[in-house]
Amino acid sequence: MVALNSQFSGHSAIRLGFVPLSDCAPLAVAKETGIFERYGLNVELSRELGWASVRDKMIFGHLDAAQSIAGIALALGLGFNEMRCEVAVPLILSLHGNAITISTEMGPEKIGRGEKLGAYLSHSWKKERPFTMAVTHRYSSHFSLLQSWLKRSGITSNDDVEIIFLPPPLMPRHLKAGHIDGYCVGEPWNSESIMAGTGWCPVTSADISRGHPEKILLLSGNFLRERKEETIALSAALLESCHLCQQADFRDDLVKILARKEYTGAAIEVLNNSLGAVFNSGVDHTNASSFHVFHGNSLNRPSVDKASWVLAGMRNAGIIPDGTCGSLSRIYREDLYHSAEQLLVEAKSPAMA
Repeated sequence: MVALNSQFSGHSAIRLGFVPLSDCAPLAVAKETGIFERYGLNVELSRELGWASVRDKMIFGHLDAAQSIAGIALALGLGFNEMRCEVAVPLILSLHGNAITISTEMGPEKIGRGEKLGAYLSHSWKKERPFTMAVTHRYSSHFSLLQSWLKRSGITSNDDVEIIFLPPPLMPRHLKAGHIDGYCVGEPWNSESIMAGTGWCPVTSADISRGHPEKILLLSGNFLRERKEETIALSAALLESCHLCQQADFRDDLVKILARKEYTGAAIEVLNNSLGAVFNSGVDHTNASSFHVFHGNSLNRPSVDKASWVLAGMRNAGIIPDGTCGSLSRIYREDLYHSAEQLLVEAKSPAMA
């Protein structure tokens, strides 16, 4: 193995943000198994409540990099609003990992898998407030996926549903309290409500849009310019970690890591519900093998077609106007990814053998 563990000694710690979700797994595993250290990296993980915090800290330079929803990279890099800064995406961290959860007050006998939702809201909705769903961020895949599911369910007017924004860990308690009627979020926060008996899952994100890119490694432009070699090493370390997270015989260890309070703090049984072999949706049990996908079939390559999926989803959901565009390849950096791949090969990691 190439000696990597001293090449960045003396450098300041890389401030790497994440949100407590099951798909923060590559970051948590790289930290806890010593992968970062083997690549000579001093990484300081920063647990953030939600994606707005990640966005703000990237803008103001309080984070060097972060696990992020893909839409934030495009919003910052293309300047969808006044918040704009230079960013880069050298790595896709995962596919799928999300689901839609509905209150058990509205079970499948009332709305089916969503196909009877429109009729239910038209004829049986009794609450004084609108039917209310939560997502994590306006520029998240969750917003696009939820909009797609609502349209399939016959909900085409904003008058039929109110969509609000909440940090992922807060969604189960707001559902239990009756403040919202459902949400679209990443795991383990769907399983949290399912295991508690307060929610059930009509569809996962793999059901709505199979193969969709989910979390990315988001880099500050300043960090990339000033510390490019560390950028490549960080990407290589996380690529190795993604491979490890995908291994079936590592899932028990992965769940134990994610259950630690510094990561998700969720119960083992909750994490096992989507990271194990079988997913209990609250109404049935299905194969969970594609619920989270961390590696394989060029998944991790930050290609323009993956960026285009994100951009198209935001257009279709009405988040950004038609015609909004820019240089996607300036943000999604395949050159950095290929350099990370080469470094990983040179390192001859035991995990990749």
